[in-house]
Amino acid sequence: MTQTKLLDRITGKMMEFDKGDPMRIQHFLKVHRFAQLIARQEQLDDHTRFVTECAAIVHDIGIHPAEAKYGRCDGKLQEQEGPAAARALLREAGLPAADIDRICYLVGHHHTYEGIDGMDYQILVEADFLVNFYEDQVPAEGIRTARDKIFRTAAGRELCTLLYGE
Repeated sequence: MTQTKLLDRITGKMMEFDKGDPMRIQHFLKVHRFAQLIARQEQLDDHTRFVTECAAIVHDIGIHPAEAKYGRCDGKLQEQEGPAAARALLREAGLPAADIDRICYLVGHHHTYEGIDGMDYQILVEADFLVNFYEDQVPAEGIRTARDKIFRTAAGRELCTLLYGE
């Protein structure tokens, strides 16, 4: 199966997982597209881009399990509850074990901004911020601070500036 077909399969499975929650579905679709765009502009190799895109699709899979278990879904609970749900979905989609392990690592760390250990991780964080800035109506100063402290890719910084200004 091609990478494109696998990405479509994972997207469909994630939409089923978040069924009835259009806000969450639209969120991961936007994060995926920004991650895809940044990965292409940063000229990631095909495999790293694929892993990055998969992680972007499933990055918030821990929200519903955290809400069911704890009645809330802050970032740390998403990181805690997300990997198991992601692992099950990705296995069902037919991904190789090594890719599943890396994607689950990214899901389990996407709200941790220290120790970013790869371009896939960096791009996932930046793409999520680009969407969250808008969805959470982050003030301009907060956006500038996050861009300066967290964004490392030229493509992510440029997108941030295009969307939100200097």
